[in-house]
Amino acid sequence: MARHTLGAVAKNGSRPAYRCSECGWTTVKWVGRCGECQAWGTVEEVGGASAVRTSAVSPARPAVPIGEVDAQTARARSTGVAEFDRVLGGGIVPGAVVLMAGEPGIGKSTLALDVAARAARTGRSVLYVSGEESAAQVKLRAERIGAVADTLYLASETDLGTVLGQIEQTGPDLLVVDSVQTIASADVEGAPGNVGQVREVAGALIQAAKSRSTAAILIGHVTKDGAIAGPRVLEHLVDVVVQFEGERHSRLRLVRAVKNRFGPTDEVGCFDLGDSGINGLADPSGLFLTSRDRPVPGTCVTVTLEGRRPLVAELQALVTQSSAGSARRTTSGLDSSRLAMVLAVLGQRAGVPVADQDCYASTVGGVRLTEPAADLALALALTSARAGVALRTGTIAVGEVGLAGDLRPVTGLPRRLAEAARIGFTEAIVPSGSLSEGAPPRGMRVHEVPTLADAVLVVVQATEARGAAPVVTNA
Repeated sequence: MARHTLGAVAKNGSRPAYRCSECGWTTVKWVGRCGECQAWGTVEEVGGASAVRTSAVSPARPAVPIGEVDAQTARARSTGVAEFDRVLGGGIVPGAVVLMAGEPGIGKSTLALDVAARAARTGRSVLYVSGEESAAQVKLRAERIGAVADTLYLASETDLGTVLGQIEQTGPDLLVVDSVQTIASADVEGAPGNVGQVREVAGALIQAAKSRSTAAILIGHVTKDGAIAGPRVLEHLVDVVVQFEGERHSRLRLVRAVKNRFGPTDEVGCFDLGDSGINGLADPSGLFLTSRDRPVPGTCVTVTLEGRRPLVAELQALVTQSSAGSARRTTSGLDSSRLAMVLAVLGQRAGVPVADQDCYASTVGGVRLTEPAADLALALALTSARAGVALRTGTIAVGEVGLAGDLRPVTGLPRRLAEAARIGFTEAIVPSGSLSEGAPPRGMRVHEVPTLADAVLVVVQATEARGAAPVVTNA
C-alpha cells in the first residue's frame, strides 16, 4: 500500500484521511493494521485539513528562575520495601506515575498491595482501586500477606469517572490502580483495554496525580510476547516503567526498571514470592547455588551482573552418548544459541570431543543467564561433565568465549570477584588482562588464561593434582 502524507491527502477534499495514532503513518483508506508499525486498531480518521492556530494565554503561574525552585517537593519517599526502592532510585517521588507490568500471576498485585499497606502505616493516605477484584477479595489477600492498615482505602471500580471521584473524595498521597486496562471511560467508544480507552484512562489518571502531587502506581497487563498491552504512548506518558520477570515454577522474582526519570535503569530488585506474600531478598545469591557435601561433575559457578548487582549462579551440564542420528542440545535458563557456539568452540579449539554427544545445560534456581560472561563457566561445566570429573571446590569462572577460542574480559569483574569471595569462593578462572582493573580480593587465587584451551588445561592440572582421572581432551 502506498504511503501518503497528510498534505497530499488534504488536497483531495472528498477523500478522508486516516492516521496511525502510534507512529503517524497515514493512508486514504481505513485499514485494521498500520502498514508502518504493524499495530492493530490504531488507524483512525483525522479531521479536516484546515490548520488550527492556538492563541497565547496568560499563564496562571509565571516562570521562575531555576535557583528559586523548591526541589524538596520532588524528593523521593521510601515505599517501605527496600528492594522496590532500589529499583525506583531511592523511593517514589510525589506526583510520579509508575507503570508496573508483568505476566499474570507473577506478583504485581501482591507487591503493589504490600507497598500500599507499608505507606499507609507511615501515616499516608492510600487509595487502592481494583478493577479486577471486589474489595472483599482484596481484603482477603491483604489479610493473608499482612497488608492491613487504617488509612488504606479500597475501591472496586471500573468506570473512570467514578475512579476520579474517589480520588477527589479521598485525596490520597498514594494511588494504586489494578489494572489500567480494566478501567473504561464512558466518553470513549470501545471495550476496556483497547487503544483509545487505555490512552484516555492513563491520561486522566496521570493528570489527576500530577495536579495533586499524588504518587501513583498503575498495574499493566502484557501481551503474549511480553510487551505492555495498549498503545506505546502509555510508556512515554508515565515517569517510571518497571518490569516483573520470573519463571512461574520458581519463587524468585526480578523487578527491573525499563524507564526511570528519577534514577538509574540498571538496578534490579530481587523478591521471593511465597504463600505469605512477596519479600525482598537483599542477598539472593544463595538461591542459585546447590548445597552438597562433595563436588559433582558437570557443575561450575559463575557471577553474573543483573544491573549493578552481582549474583552468584551455578550452571549444570550433562553430556551423554547420543542414541539418535543427531546429537541433542537442550537448555533451561540459557540461550540455546550460546550453548551451540560454546560446544563448537570446545570441540574445534579446545579438543574436547562433544560433537556426537547429547548435551543438556541448565541453571539452578530458575535464574536466566543471558550475558556472555557465563560462556566460560558453561564451557567448563560441559568439559567436566564430558570427563566425569568435578571441578575443584570453591572455583568460579567468568569470561566470554570467542569463536577463535580466545577469552574476552567482561565488565565489572572486581565486583564479581568481591561477591564470590564474600560467599566463600577461593579460586577464579578469568580472561587474561582482567586484573588490570585492580587486585583480586584477599584470599582468592585468580588464574588469568588467554584461551579456552588454557582454561581447560587449568582444570586438567587441578584434577591431576588431587589424584583424579584427567579430563578427556584431544588438544
